[in-house]
Formats: sequence, structure tokens, C-alpha cells
Amino acid sequence: MRGTDYPVAGREPDWMTAEYPQGDEPLIPMPALSLPALRQAVATVTPSRLPEFFQEIQDAFTQAGEEDSVFPIRHFYQRWGAAVAIERRPSVAARLHAAERALADPDPAVRDLAVREAAEIVQAAYREVAGG
Repeated sequence: MRGTDYPVAGREPDWMTAEYPQGDEPLIPMPALSLPALRQAVATVTPSRLPEFFQEIQDAFTQAGEEDSVFPIRHFYQRWGAAVAIERRPSVAARLHAAERALADPDPAVRDLAVREAAEIVQAAYREVAGG
């Protein structure tokens, strides 16, 4: 980030406070945590991530078989549910992606703010997936 994006005493960087035209209206309803529902949601809100989605479900099933545990599959559903919870709201996704870009900033104060912003967004998404 450059210029006005750097923190100024008493003011958050622009990437944390910017308004986005689409607001917080979700593009789609929150899907069920099932493979067909999540696959459709990912295809709708972030189709470029479908290869990652398919690789991760394959890895989760392989790991579940090796460990004789459903935990890897449950973790897959929660992770991708959280990803959809973020990406289905354009303003939230834009804030997360801006924070991710800010992680490469040379200013440690900007990186610290970016880490906090990203963590808050991801934690809220996991809470939404958990139903709370």
C-alpha cells in the first residue's frame, strides 16, 4: 500500500474503511455444508477457486481414510463454508483481499493492521458457519 494507505495517527488506512458499491448484501444465501451445495456456491462466488476446492476435498477424503477419522472432511466443510461466507459478500471479500495485499507492505504498522483485519474477517466467517 502506498500514500494515504499508511496509518496516520487516529485514522485507519483507506483499505480498512473503504465503502464498496455492492455493500454487504450477500450475492447468494449461505449454503448448507454439503459437497453439492458448497461446490455450487464456490462456482458462483469464486469460480477460479474450483480446482483448489476439488483438490482439497480429494485430500480430505484421503486423509480421512488414512486416519480413520471424519475430522479432515469436517474441516474441509468448515473451511470452504467460511470461504463462501466471505466471498458471498463483495465488501467483506474486498476488505480481506486488500488486507492480504497489505501483508506485503514494508511498513510493519500496516502489516499489523492487515493481520488484525484479516483475522477478524476469517473469525467472523467461521462463526457464521458454526451458526453463531
